[in-house]
Amino acid sequence: MITQTYIDLHVLQTVPPSNLNRDDAGSPKQAMYGGVRRARVSSQAWKRATRTAFADSAPTEQLATRTKKIASLLAERIAVRSGIDAEASARLATHLLAPLKITPGKKATDTAYLLFFGRPQLERLVDLVADRASELVGLDDEALKKAVSDAPVREQLGSGHPIEVALFGRMVANISALNVDAATQVAHALSTHAVEIEFDYYTAVDDENPKEDTGAGMIGTVEFNSATLYRFATVALHQLLDNLGGDVEAAVTALKVFLTAFVRSMPAGHQTSFAHRTVPSLVSVVLRADQPVNLVSAFESPVRATDGIAAKSAVRLVEEMRRTADLWGLAPLQVASSYTPPDDATQASSMLQTLGPALPFSEVVATSGEAARRRLDAGVL
Repeated sequence: MITQTYIDLHVLQTVPPSNLNRDDAGSPKQAMYGGVRRARVSSQAWKRATRTAFADSAPTEQLATRTKKIASLLAERIAVRSGIDAEASARLATHLLAPLKITPGKKATDTAYLLFFGRPQLERLVDLVADRASELVGLDDEALKKAVSDAPVREQLGSGHPIEVALFGRMVANISALNVDAATQVAHALSTHAVEIEFDYYTAVDDENPKEDTGAGMIGTVEFNSATLYRFATVALHQLLDNLGGDVEAAVTALKVFLTAFVRSMPAGHQTSFAHRTVPSLVSVVLRADQPVNLVSAFESPVRATDGIAAKSAVRLVEEMRRTADLWGLAPLQVASSYTPPDDATQASSMLQTLGPALPFSEVVATSGEAARRRLDAGVL
């Protein structure tokens, strides 16, 4: 058992005209907060972007997939590993998964809902039958069902989780034994200020039209906004360690991969049209032993400025972090931050006292990882 520990991640990031995450009508998602309309990017959108970014920093064997096609993927791997044909491997995969009683989807080879599992877990399922696949597919359905009924399929899917499943969790409605409590919570990103949606009217010219034909080949509109976003996520280090079977090194690796991927990722909605990919102006990683603290209340009163919003948002964030420590006793154990110190000496001093010295982001990740390791080493019994 480890003492509860939370790693809070605060990010301020300004994006230019963009439509990062659209609703069912194609409009950028919004929310009312502090009495004004804000730009919003859903937690699901940024978690998806984070998981996609894992591929750049996590080893392949630690990656996972979320899909309805577990039976198809399992059949493909059985065929590759055993040499039996596709039809026989599909039949074997179906019988192997049958004890899970997963609700079938509209297609015979699909499940009714997305399952989140690691590719190594899939390989361990193949291990259960690969050496005797040829023998098994020679049995009739009843004999095959009996032959694989005791295979520890649930145990394989319920242990040895990759870092993605350990971080984001898994919920299987009708198989509670496969549920994994998420170690990570991600808030909806909100603009620190009021935002109005704008419209881009565009035309496309038909290249093959004669010169005298001046009409457009296509016209349309796309909605967009621009914003300085406050992003927040927290990792329950104790839950992450538990999900990873008590492996301290795996937990530290998972934390560092998450910090890097979350900060550097960007939802890709309309990315080709807007080229909106930016980097944050401020990142602060906070180690806590009490509870996660989302500092969005710093912006309940919307930031108003005509000479730049990001810098004023940073000042607000620092003030709120200090307020939560002084008023509520929620003082961080450690803070590591990347930011550009302001020219104003008073503000620069305040940021230094609250956020610590301005560090390159790579050092923030390394420092936070080492602090997590020390905490885990001291707390594991």
